[in-house]
Amino acid sequence: MATTKPKITLYVDIVSPFAYMAYYILRHDPVFANCDVKYIPIFLGGLMHKCGNTAPMNIKNKDKYISLERLRWSSAFSIPIATEMPPDFPALTLPTMRALAVLYEEGGGVDGDQSKLVAALDALYAATWVERRATHKVDVLRGVLGGVLGVEEAERVLQASTTTGKALLLKLTDSAFDAGAFGLPWMVCTNPGTGATEGFWGVDHLGQVAQFLDLPIPKTAGDKAGWRALL
Repeated sequence: MATTKPKITLYVDIVSPFAYMAYYILRHDPVFANCDVKYIPIFLGGLMHKCGNTAPMNIKNKDKYISLERLRWSSAFSIPIATEMPPDFPALTLPTMRALAVLYEEGGGVDGDQSKLVAALDALYAATWVERRATHKVDVLRGVLGGVLGVEEAERVLQASTTTGKALLLKLTDSAFDAGAFGLPWMVCTNPGTGATEGFWGVDHLGQVAQFLDLPIPKTAGDKAGWRALL
């Protein structure tokens, strides 16, 4: 059945500050309020390897530029984010993303109930990028998930993440590659009016996403600096 709302599927990994910013904007900016937004957790390191891609932080000079860009875009869209990077950045987020893959699958996937997944993403993004907590470490992850799901359910999810979570995350990462992703944030968007579906990469392409979906875009001087920068 054709969707009646503009649809956005955002692929995420907690390790990416730009995926966090895209996630935050899609969750909070009124431009996207009437969109059907779904989230798919993946392992960015696995995607990069599959594409033969190199992390920006490993490229000389680009690592410094990326750090500035992170603060520029967060300021432009009033996104809460710490000035300093979180511990061990870029951390190996396999435990975190496997747990999120379990929540994704248990909720019914991209067309199911994502309320627990979104609550966990909200908490983990805030803990990582605002509070600078090491959410890739199991003890920290357990505490964050416990605050969202309750202690017993969090422990169950963590147990599942070490078994079924491994294959689930691999499958979801492969699905991102199949959808055209080569980095994050990657967004697959469908315009309900035209039926067209296209992929977009980067928080700096959210203006193109809004245009593709025929969304009302702020254009006056009083609007957010972020939208003026995008357009």
